[in-house]
Amino acid sequence: MKKTTKKKPTVAILTGGGDVPGLNPCIKTLVYRAASEGIQVLGIRRGWGGILNYNPDDPKASKNHIQKLLPAEVRTIDRSGGTYLHTSRTNPSAVKEKDVPDFLKNAFKEGEKIQDFTSHCVRGLENLGVDAVIPIGGDDTLSFAERLHKEGFPVIAIPKTMDNDVFGTDYCIGFSTAVTRGVGFIHALRTCAGSHERIAVIELFGRYCGETSLISAYLAGVDRAIISEVPFETEKLAQLIMKDKKANPKNYAMMTISEGARIIGGDMFLSGESDGYGHRRLGGIGEETGAILKKLTGQDVLNQRLSYLMRSGSPDSLDLMVAVNFANMAIDLFLKKTFGRLVALTNGIYTDIPLSTITTGQKRVDVRELYEIEEYRPKVRHVTGKPMFLY
Repeated sequence: MKKTTKKKPTVAILTGGGDVPGLNPCIKTLVYRAASEGIQVLGIRRGWGGILNYNPDDPKASKNHIQKLLPAEVRTIDRSGGTYLHTSRTNPSAVKEKDVPDFLKNAFKEGEKIQDFTSHCVRGLENLGVDAVIPIGGDDTLSFAERLHKEGFPVIAIPKTMDNDVFGTDYCIGFSTAVTRGVGFIHALRTCAGSHERIAVIELFGRYCGETSLISAYLAGVDRAIISEVPFETEKLAQLIMKDKKANPKNYAMMTISEGARIIGGDMFLSGESDGYGHRRLGGIGEETGAILKKLTGQDVLNQRLSYLMRSGSPDSLDLMVAVNFANMAIDLFLKKTFGRLVALTNGIYTDIPLSTITTGQKRVDVRELYEIEEYRPKVRHVTGKPMFLY
């Protein structure tokens, strides 16, 4: 009698959206824990773009998009930042014609500007023998994960984003390191601002949620903080920052500003074409605000966009802890065959919630509790009873 080989349970993992410190430790832990449980791991390269570009009819031609992950291969990746699997902002449910793989060109409907290739991705995952996919990402990446779940494909999601704005979890991988970087660079820039007696305008990440600007400013003790949630008046800001400068014996002032901040009556500073999720590149509000402050005050202004410095390098110990724990939780859920879940932190407790939660609300700064609108600065009214990161 011919002996049949039992198929190993298989998970596929990917990282999507912007890279953050903590992704590699999460990947490594997923691979090591899975191997210890007899689970095979496939890595999907370049986010959802990897499975979009996978051709089930010619798997050998897709070797650059899918790779088998073994403990020996990922043994040292946790010692550096970024993502070993690479990343992209591909959204298979809204693919532009120019981004369609050659082997799918004939499937693109004439006259369409974008097309939904979700069914192709499901077919590819099934062809690979994947029993569940574990995406590590923010709102955008996880929104497609939720789409797969609705289509009936097993999903267990892990939240990551420096903006810390995935709805349903208090914490996302990458946030602590981003704040740590922000505080460090703010303090370092005091030497330049102080030496030249300038106003320092420091732009930090944060599209719709200003938590990174707010918490960095709160911890670094800056004079003013502009956040995405509260449009600001330039003349008023100029008066406040000059009051700060004059009150400082070193004759300088510091302020942070979210990249998604808006002047009253103005729009976000956007550039380039929209990605698969409808977002254009942000950045430039800091330079614009600095130029306006210089004109209004007559003072020299130091402009600094921290940008990718906030997401570069290795994770701090908190992001390392959360990344490792989230990975172990994801494998626990797989072993229990519990799908359609998002691993999360709620009030400091590790838990898991329905993945659909991410689309039921928006996570934003609690302005009433944590911000002084008239003064453009953090004001934490009550700490007792709040989670570690005040959310």
